[in-house]
Amino acid sequence: MTFLTDPLQFDFFVRALLAVVLVSVLCALVGAWVVLRGLSYIGDAMSHAVLPGIVGAFLSGGSLLLGALVAAVLTALGIGVVGQRSGLKQDSAIGIVFVGMFALGIVMLSRVPTFTSDLSHFLIGNPLGVTTADLWGALAVTLVVGAVLYAVQKELLLASFDPTEARAVGLPVRRLESLLLILIGLVVVLTVQLVGTTLSVSLLITSSAAARLLARSLPRMIALAAALGSVGGVLGLYLSYYLDTATGATIVLVNTAVFLLVLLFRRRE
Repeated sequence: MTFLTDPLQFDFFVRALLAVVLVSVLCALVGAWVVLRGLSYIGDAMSHAVLPGIVGAFLSGGSLLLGALVAAVLTALGIGVVGQRSGLKQDSAIGIVFVGMFALGIVMLSRVPTFTSDLSHFLIGNPLGVTTADLWGALAVTLVVGAVLYAVQKELLLASFDPTEARAVGLPVRRLESLLLILIGLVVVLTVQLVGTTLSVSLLITSSAAARLLARSLPRMIALAAALGSVGGVLGLYLSYYLDTATGATIVLVNTAVFLLVLLFRRRE
């Protein structure tokens, strides 16, 4: 039992546990849609496309998080416009907008060399450095994202998998797609700041992909993705503590191992 209780004497470890569970639930809410829609590329793309917003916020003395959120919303809307106007597949639209935004951020960053350390902290993240305010913020975003997705779940499902029928019954398909992209961007920005890019993408994609192999319905897929991400996160934190390894990377490896186990289990059915 001391294996489980010893790390809990440290407040930063307890906060990290809560953060990983909260982020797992938050990522599961949109991760299920990301996997079902074939948008796995968007997590990594969004985490880099927010760069100009972060640099712009730094230059103006504003909040880095707010700057990243603004850039994420603009990126989401840009992806929607490019995809709808060009007729290209969404992954192509994501690539075009992501590269353009990231290049803009690099150009801006080249004018502020002293900003490198601040950017590194934002993108790398640190689960063990999560504050109580961060936890409340994550909880608030989780509740908002969950409420919005619950409210439009049926409409979003129809618009995602049968857009022709959705338009026939009068649903605003383009607005629903833009809403989904904005919610994904919001989740990516928050989770990247808390736990870093690598772990954020892992919770967004790997856990949801594993859940997709086991679940037959969207609600079950979301619940299972949250559970798998939470279990992987908690186990990864403990392993990181006792093995003295990088926290985020250790959790990612555990999540990957969980996915491989699920894949093997499915093949034997």
